[in-house]
Amino acid sequence: MKNILSFFTLLVTTISLSQSIKYDGFILDENKHPLEMANIMAVNIGTKAMDSYGITNYKGKFQLSLKPNSSYSIKISYLGMKSKEIIITTQSINISQNIVLDNLGIELEGVEIVREMPVSIKGDTIVYNADSFKSGTEKKLEDVLKKLPGVEVNADGEIEVEGKKVSKLMVEGKDFFDGDTKLGVKNIPADAIDKVQVLRNYNEVGALKGLENDQDNVAMNIKLKKGKNNFWFGDMTAGIGVGELDSRYVINPKVFYYSPKYSINVITNFNNIGELPLTIQDYFKFTGGFRSMMKKGGSSFDVSSNDLGISLLRNNRAKEIETQFGATNFTYNATKSWSLSGFGIISSATTELETKSQISILESGDQQKSDELTHQKNNLGLFKLSSTYKPNAKFQFDYDVLTKLSKQEENSNLLRESIVDNTTATENIFTNKKQDPTSVNQNLSLYYTKNDKNIFAFEAQYLYQDENPFYNANLHSQPFDLSGYISGQDRNDLNQNRFVKTNKLDAKFDYYYMVTPKSNINVTIGNTYSHQNFNSHIFQILDDGTTNDLNAAENNNQVNYNFNDVFLGVHYKILAGKFTFTPGVSVHSYKMENNQLGSGYSQNFFRVLPDLFALYQIKKSETLTYDFSLSNNFTDINQLASGYVLSNYSNLFQGNRFLENATSQVHSLRYFKYNMFNFENIFADVTYTKKVDAVKTKSDFAGINQSSMPYNSNLADETFSGLGSYGRSFLKNYKASVNASLNWSKFNNIQNYSPSVTESFSQNYTVKAATNYKDLPNLEFGYTFLVNEYSGSTYYTDKPFAKLDYYFLESFSFVADYEFYHYYSKNKAIDNEYDFLNASLVYQKKDSKWEYKVSATNLLNTKYLNDDSFSQFSTRVSQYTVQPRYIIFSMKYNL
Repeated sequence: MKNILSFFTLLVTTISLSQSIKYDGFILDENKHPLEMANIMAVNIGTKAMDSYGITNYKGKFQLSLKPNSSYSIKISYLGMKSKEIIITTQSINISQNIVLDNLGIELEGVEIVREMPVSIKGDTIVYNADSFKSGTEKKLEDVLKKLPGVEVNADGEIEVEGKKVSKLMVEGKDFFDGDTKLGVKNIPADAIDKVQVLRNYNEVGALKGLENDQDNVAMNIKLKKGKNNFWFGDMTAGIGVGELDSRYVINPKVFYYSPKYSINVITNFNNIGELPLTIQDYFKFTGGFRSMMKKGGSSFDVSSNDLGISLLRNNRAKEIETQFGATNFTYNATKSWSLSGFGIISSATTELETKSQISILESGDQQKSDELTHQKNNLGLFKLSSTYKPNAKFQFDYDVLTKLSKQEENSNLLRESIVDNTTATENIFTNKKQDPTSVNQNLSLYYTKNDKNIFAFEAQYLYQDENPFYNANLHSQPFDLSGYISGQDRNDLNQNRFVKTNKLDAKFDYYYMVTPKSNINVTIGNTYSHQNFNSHIFQILDDGTTNDLNAAENNNQVNYNFNDVFLGVHYKILAGKFTFTPGVSVHSYKMENNQLGSGYSQNFFRVLPDLFALYQIKKSETLTYDFSLSNNFTDINQLASGYVLSNYSNLFQGNRFLENATSQVHSLRYFKYNMFNFENIFADVTYTKKVDAVKTKSDFAGINQSSMPYNSNLADETFSGLGSYGRSFLKNYKASVNASLNWSKFNNIQNYSPSVTESFSQNYTVKAATNYKDLPNLEFGYTFLVNEYSGSTYYTDKPFAKLDYYFLESFSFVADYEFYHYYSKNKAIDNEYDFLNASLVYQKKDSKWEYKVSATNLLNTKYLNDDSFSQFSTRVSQYTVQPRYIIFSMKYNL
């Protein structure tokens, strides 16, 4: 497969080179100094088309590919200088020429040239002209972004630019569902997009820009086409179709309005074709734009979620998915100084899952095989309101509140086959999981700039979280011997209620003093305080329907836990030539106390935690960064509760009230290079983490049933991860990339009273190439190779893939994508092949508001896909049933 990809890439390149000549040289100022990032483009005088464009490198060098025997208008522009236009005529030989620009300021013509450039740079902002990259098949923002050099969109709708994740998406400078890029990527119409602006070194608080290390912060702003401002736009889509056994439907209206005063976005989606605008994974990671304000503090206290282990989808693929979704986002400039924004999201999804899995216990080799049918109902709600008051450049006051509401229920029916000491037993197990948790997160921030040397910032976040998970397991065998449990029942019906409440307050005050224009001191005073309650109760339902309450102390929890961290931090940032250094240290006073079983246990201690940030600016767009941090990691109440908790029907967990903190040292080295001259993008990152006194698990196995308890290990856990990517655009119409990621981990636990050391090593390699023509079919093809190596087991996945899109006859768009999977284990005990093919044909007359589409999903009617995972004590291999083939006919009306 790799040889085939190399052959096609070489063939395409050879053909392209044979049809073009090279025009290169240097762009200089009047003093013959090179001009880096000057814009140059070649407009064919005969066809009026822009045949090539480029941006100079740090030596001022440019290189264009032009057609032979043609006349061109060469247009050159550079911010702060007079634009220039020259005429050349090509023959069959290459041309070299140096160009000198005059220092006479920007003229109107120069501004127009910059506007027409496919890519231009102004300071920390990269501007892509969307129309320069569109071929006609693009329907949403995602389709446009995937064609931009240096920009990637993953399967979760997350955007990466130059190897860095985009943290904020805006439209016309206004937040678009702050804290998530997926809704914008999947819904903003492609035909409304004029420019895509990438904002590097982004800090939404102007007063703090340059004071902190913002090199990894990237935001994106979408500029709309003329006519989309002060006017409603969007589209209304409706479709019906047929599946293997039943009918299919999709209804997807969305409307947008933008003006200088306010904006409104409304997105809805009702379907049973597997489209999930908001998955449960998206819900849990949806931050609402809340910043990680304690990242410099040196402490990590994370409030865990009691999610009951509700099954998650694999790439939104399941046996059946039906979704009802509605979302609205607004911004309103009440005055010149005060603006309001917010969003509301409601989602309801019904999902059917069918899974076959095999779990192997690493030490004993005992196995559990299961065939499981699962029914899920997830109702999710997200609501945010934000206020920003900025009367002048020196003062800013922000307030945000984010509320999350959900109601989740899952019922499963599984047939389990357990193989213990070569003895097989089979039984039916029924489980029920449900919860309706609530969380409210509030943020208050004040920023004040007294003068050029003194800046003050106060930030506070308050989290209220209320969770009430319920778990029920009904099985034939008795998995655990609990005090007060009545044995001998025909069915063992185990139940547990849990109630967990969290009140957590983070507050810090920062003072920045500019020692020199290139150095500053940052003093931080902060506090994290958390109060949690954990109550749980296990009970048994007997065969006659009566309740047996297991009232022994070990079967119940009534726990209160207080955590308090007061700290003082000092950081010094200095720019010295090409280097930036930010050493820092924080001094912490910790106090923890948990009360349970009629007694209290407390800990008090001090810690000094250093950190260091170092940046080497090799060139304007080439950096080497080193990060070091020493941090204290604290568990929350879920690990401290000493009473039993039913993790699932074969896993009983008991907390440890005497747990101490773990200490992590993290070293990270990152290299980044982005060359606008040939749109070359190189990114590499290696991270090493060593955790001592880590909270680990002591597990005892009775066959396949596990009883566990956390403890502090005196052996260090280690993790090494690395990722790298190389990509570039070339010859105007081609784009190629190579990506690799590695992750090695070593874990220490105790299994059946014996120390257990397990390792995992995961590898992911991808190579791909794509074309981007205006009038020819476009092809993207590639190959991914995955290796997951666990203690004693290795699994491989070969995945070649291809995508074809073609806009033809000025009315038709054809798109097809194909993925082939070969999933197998090292010993070939598992060896499966399956593939997916999707295709669509769209008809829309030029300038017509109506669009007609026929689409087919899973054309090959593939039944399942495979997956594997590792849990430090066992490995799991699974097979998931997916939705069958279906064909949809839909109509869309563009507003």
